[in-house]
Amino acid sequence: MSCYQEVLCPHCQSNNVIKAGRTIHDIQRYRCKSEACSANSFQLDYQYNAYHPHIQRQIVDMAINGSGIRDTARVLDVSRGTVMSTLKKKTEILTQINPIIHTLQTIEGGITVELQGFCEAELDEQWSYVGKKSEQRWLWYAIDHATKVVLAYVFGRRTDDVFMQLKTLLEPFNITQYYTDNWGAYARHLDEKKHCIGKQNTQNIERKNLNLRTWIKRLARKTICFSKSEVMHDTVIGLLINKVEFGMDIHQKVKV
Repeated sequence: MSCYQEVLCPHCQSNNVIKAGRTIHDIQRYRCKSEACSANSFQLDYQYNAYHPHIQRQIVDMAINGSGIRDTARVLDVSRGTVMSTLKKKTEILTQINPIIHTLQTIEGGITVELQGFCEAELDEQWSYVGKKSEQRWLWYAIDHATKVVLAYVFGRRTDDVFMQLKTLLEPFNITQYYTDNWGAYARHLDEKKHCIGKQNTQNIERKNLNLRTWIKRLARKTICFSKSEVMHDTVIGLLINKVEFGMDIHQKVKV
């Protein structure tokens, strides 16, 4: 009695698969014949869990849902080095400005015309640290006052220079009104006519701060879970913002 096993491509889920030799461990290799996957071979069984195509997706998903490096390594039975290298590779696909800005522009007669963007934005900053609490790492970002969607974000110290980086990213949105707290950087660099200080109009972003701290334990105020490198800190938080706020596909393949 024979048994038939259908082999599907792990990338495109196509059954247009052929055999592609065997590994040095005598494990059958397969290759998808579709154009998008023709250069990639895969296996059904692997010597090391990290080689499974779905493991990298799980590493990223666990990172943006509060799991630390050691947590992820234990659950998925992979090394901590594998977890860190997988996350660091994702820095190449991250963007600090919401891609929705591209929908605010059109081309008429060969000339790029900027359309009216968001009118009002809430700005705030929240702290975390890398290595030790004296090395604070601040997340500066802005959300649309009406839709509560994150528009742009930057990381750095709590200084005017870092705020100016955020302000530069926000320029294409044509913001006419800024709502902030009483931190001096805002008053020094925003037009008084467009700037409103107070907690009354920043409730949405304060709630967003709480949401981010709930998702990412690196942002929790009282915790022993913290990043040891700025790259890892920025990448994990950036992945969450890119997926949840920007609607980006953070699981797309990274070109090596």
